[in-house]
Amino acid sequence: MRNQSHLHLVVATPLPQDVRVSFEFFPPKTEQANKTLWGSIQRLAPLKPAYVSVTYGAGGSTRERTHETIKRIFAETTLEPAAHLTCVGAARDEIDDVARSYWEAGVRHIVALRGDPPEGQDYYHPHPDGYAYASDLVAGLKKIAPFEISVAAYPETHPEATGAEADLDNLKRKIDAGASEAITQFFFDTDVYLKFLERARAAGITVPIIPGILPVTNFTRVAEFSDKCGTKVPHWMADLFDGLDDDPQTRKLVAAGVAAEQCRALHTEGITDFHFYTMNQADLVYAICHILGVREKREA
Repeated sequence: MRNQSHLHLVVATPLPQDVRVSFEFFPPKTEQANKTLWGSIQRLAPLKPAYVSVTYGAGGSTRERTHETIKRIFAETTLEPAAHLTCVGAARDEIDDVARSYWEAGVRHIVALRGDPPEGQDYYHPHPDGYAYASDLVAGLKKIAPFEISVAAYPETHPEATGAEADLDNLKRKIDAGASEAITQFFFDTDVYLKFLERARAAGITVPIIPGILPVTNFTRVAEFSDKCGTKVPHWMADLFDGLDDDPQTRKLVAAGVAAEQCRALHTEGITDFHFYTMNQADLVYAICHILGVREKREA
């Protein structure tokens, strides 16, 4: 973010009227987690997001939970689900079958990712009969049906990339293969995203590049995860969350303020779309959306 005085002025500006949001959820592993997920979906649905995405792991059981979650969203809500698909641990035919089943079920939006290495493996190795990389997956999906396809972008460079330019070239390959938008890895320094956006436009990438926003539900975990994926955590942010590990209520209030300021600062730069990594925690995201002017329309 630029500086604290600038951000305080941002929050004092009138509410935006043109913000669109989307939400990411992950499939539940337990019955209690399932209740939390559906409570979160029901809480956020009235905000009418552009779409909601559901993550997709490398294991068979995780994939099945994703499928069931997508089906239930269709059956019980008016939300548009976007299903994640990855290249990890599956042959092309298997992935193609999943994609066809999604299309037949009414899913029109896919988030196409290479995917992380399976648990226990340090590096990604393409399946011998699979799609090697996300650009291959995008091209394959476009042959199956006219999906709307989102892909990942990395303002601070993918940790496995040989460099920032090579990473940007990879993003361009995914767009050229047929992706219609990119969603970024989460970041906390607004200037990092804006500079990345400038570089992407200079490279001829014209599709929307939607900032991925991660509200901080647990600073220690976020710091550890950020270190693994190459996301810088500003010192001022560490100071804000210092001493709050055992104070979840205060931590939520601080987290809502930080994320809202980040979005309002981006909005002053012309950014109107935001993708929230909800971690299946609805109240925090709902509060941030309220600050952004994204609210449930109530009958008079």
